[in-house]
Amino acid sequence: MAISISVVLLLLVLAVIFLRNGGLKLSHALVCALLGFFLAGTSMAPTIQDGVSATAEVVGKLKP
Repeated sequence: MAISISVVLLLLVLAVIFLRNGGLKLSHALVCALLGFFLAGTSMAPTIQDGVSATAEVVGKLKP
């Protein structure tokens, strides 16, 4: 749960930065958001969640 909230916040911050810098238009952001919502309802959602969790675990084990 904490990982998914962190990922959502990270993606939200990145989207805001891209919108402010002009690299991402509002229409593009809406399309990406809709893609995410529709993708979450597919059979690929568990696979994507597992991949994100595995990546977060690997990054969490890295020591600076």
